[in-house]
Parts: sequence; structure tokens; C-alpha cells
Amino acid sequence: MTPKQIAANYILQLSSMELQDVINQELDENPALDLEETQICPLCGNPLPGRVCLTCFGTGKLGSSQDYQDTEPLEGANLSQRDDEEDEFDPIVRAEAEQTLAEYLSWNVRVLLPSRLHQIAEYLIGNLNDNGYLEVTLEDAAKAVHVSLEDAEEALKAIQSVEPWGLGARDTRECLLLQLDRLAETGQHVAPHVRDVVADHFRELGEHKFADIAQALRITREDVQTAWDFIKDNLNPAPANAFTAGPNGVSIGGRQATLRPDVLIVRDDTGQFEVEVIESRRFSLRVNPVYRQLVGELQAARSAGAAAPAMNDQDKQHIREYVTRAKFFIDNINQRRQTMARITQVIVECQNEFLEKGVQSLRPLTRAEVGERIGMHESTVSRAPAGKFVMLPHGQVVPFAMFFTASLGTKDVIKNIIDAEEPSRPFSDQEIVEKLKADNGIILARRTVAKYREELQILPARLRKRV
Repeated sequence: MTPKQIAANYILQLSSMELQDVINQELDENPALDLEETQICPLCGNPLPGRVCLTCFGTGKLGSSQDYQDTEPLEGANLSQRDDEEDEFDPIVRAEAEQTLAEYLSWNVRVLLPSRLHQIAEYLIGNLNDNGYLEVTLEDAAKAVHVSLEDAEEALKAIQSVEPWGLGARDTRECLLLQLDRLAETGQHVAPHVRDVVADHFRELGEHKFADIAQALRITREDVQTAWDFIKDNLNPAPANAFTAGPNGVSIGGRQATLRPDVLIVRDDTGQFEVEVIESRRFSLRVNPVYRQLVGELQAARSAGAAAPAMNDQDKQHIREYVTRAKFFIDNINQRRQTMARITQVIVECQNEFLEKGVQSLRPLTRAEVGERIGMHESTVSRAPAGKFVMLPHGQVVPFAMFFTASLGTKDVIKNIIDAEEPSRPFSDQEIVEKLKADNGIILARRTVAKYREELQILPARLRKRV
């Protein structure tokens, strides 16, 4: 490998935060490299004089995907056409800025919902109490904002999908059920019978009538005690209290709430998915104008056969060395950006169903397949996204590794389990839960399995039994 390839591969495997450190170091060491800080509104693309865009006032539309071709090699890759570190709508800075729970929810809802539902969502957020519960009925909220009840329900679902889970619930029972659903959807362990206890026997649970609950559910009193212990240790009846914000970012339950993504996948005005590499928002690198002028004078003098400008050999060597180094560094950054954009674009094309419908639609995809589609070696496709994260259109940040899996989607696994069962002894939903965990490492709640089974139009076990 050439030195340039080695340097390019090193740049390629860095995360965004590591890349920032490398860029800062190069700026310190190379006087011919400049960082041009230009603030541009991320919504309408016009110059941003301060925190608020005077052109669109925060209501503009996101521009289309960036063209990742380097059209002016000497200038280098324009890595910050939207450097908006003070803008309140930037998804990266917003996650790191000090903000209230209402502001945090407001920004997340903007990502999740179309603009026509922003007003009803803001109204609902404004009617959350100190514990995070909704203190107004959806009917009254819809009437106040002049929208349909269906629109109000959609806005509330978006609020309820944002961490801390349980926000937007109308009572404690719904709050805990929302948290259980999110735990199950994210594959986290949920103790047996917990959801049934909360859903059907919440009042008895509050009165510690464990024996009555056990009898009703046909389980042991120890099972009820285990469910109660799980609820106390893992669920929060006051979800708003789990939210804290400070100069170091948002924290939920003592952990950092938002990973820093390297790539964004967003929807354009037509509903299509677009890809944006994050560092294109942060850095605009160029060759220092003074150095560029000096190297231009040297080249012009050489072409005309005239005497070189008044400078000694050491000065000439210094100029050539650092200008070449700056262009070399900018080219590598630009190549990284192109590679990340191309890989992510292929992932979007292959995993379109996953982006639309969720994890159950995740299709088998290998790095070799991606490499073949874009004409890259599999090792490059492995190196580029390793340790990096992508923000999905609905705001969730996931590792790139999530897209590369040879396993089937969860629904397909459930269908295969049912197809392989004995006709005279079909698997119950609880048995499917246990087989998913034992054979595939997939942890789901029984109710989630039942929902997926119904979506596959498969009957329950008692109706599948054949003699």
C-alpha cells in the first residue's frame, strides 16, 4: 500500500469525534491548512447570523443530499456547508446542549412528525405534569388546536416513543405498560408475567394482594413477587424525574441518552430517504489563501521561465511541503466522506423495509454484498462503518453493525418456528418466546410474539392444532 492509501484507511476508520481530534491536530501542525467557520441554517441553507435564521425563522425545509464529489481539489472538500453549532435545530448540538425536558421532547417530535402535527404535539408537551403524565384528554387537545382526534393520537404516540419511556401516559398503569413495551421492543429482558400483572391486576398489585393475582393468572405467589421486584427495580412511575440535562448533554436514568451519530438518514420532501455524513456540517477545510497565492506565484514563474519570487530555497520547500500536505489531508477527508455516503446509501436501498417498518423487516445483508454493489473490497466496507453510528429518520441512533446481519428478521424466525412445529402439538406464544431466546438469542415479550403472529396472519396454538 502507498502512504496515501495507509493515511486514507486510517482516516476512514475514525469516528466523528476521533476525526475532530485529528483535524484539530493537523490544524495545529500545518500552517497551510485552514478551518473556515461558516454558519449556515440547516433548514433553509442561508447564512446564519446568530441562533435564529432570519430567512426561515426555523421553518425552512432541509436541503437535498450533498454532492460528495470534490469539484475544486485545491480548495478541498467543503466539509461544513451547514456548520450550525449554535443552531437550536441541529440534531447533534441539540443532544449536547443544556435544555429542559419540554425542549428535548419538542426537538425529538420535530424529527418524528410531519410539520402539520407540530402544533398539536407542542400542545400535548405543554400539558405534561411534573411526573410526565398528560393532564388533558386527547379530545380536548384536538379541539383546542383544531385537528382531528387521529392527529392528536399520532402526536401522542410520537411523544410516548421518546425516552424517558412512559412520558405522555394518562395514568401510572399506562406509564408502566409503555415502559414494558419499549423494553420488549429493544430486546431487553422482562421478567415473566410482568405485563399481565400490570395490565390486568394493577389495583391488586398496589394493594399487595399477591395471592389473588397468582390465583387469577394461575401462577405461583413467588412468580408474582418476582414480577413485583422487577417492576420496582426497572420501571419508573415518574418518568420525567429520570431526565436531567446539563452542559455535558442529556442524561436519562444516570446514563447518556444520545449517542453521537456519524451519519444521518433523513426523509426529503417526497418521502425518500437521504444520507448525510455528519462532519459535512462541522468543518470547511481549505488551503490557507496566503500559501495558495505563494504556491501559485511559484508555479507561474516556473511556467513562464521567469525568476522565482524573492524567497530562499528553504522557504520554497516549506511552502510546497505544507501545501501538498494540506491537499493530501483534505483529499483523504473527502474520500472518507464519499465512502461513508456510498456505503450508507446502499444500506438504505437494501434495508428500505427496515427503515419503513422496523426491526422485524431487517433483511439479511453482508458486507460483501454491499462491497459488490459499490465496487469496493469487503475489507473497506468492514473498516469504514466499524464503531460508527447512524441516526435513523425517527431519531433513534443505532450502530452500523445492526444493518449487517445474516440472521432473518424476527417475524421470519417466528414463522420458521411455527412451520417446524408438530401439527398435533403446536407451540404456544410463551413457548415461542422461550425458543426465540434459547435458539436465536432474541428476547421478546409474549404479547409482542402474539402481535407478530397476528401480523403474519397465523392462528393461535389452540386453533392450529390438528390431529
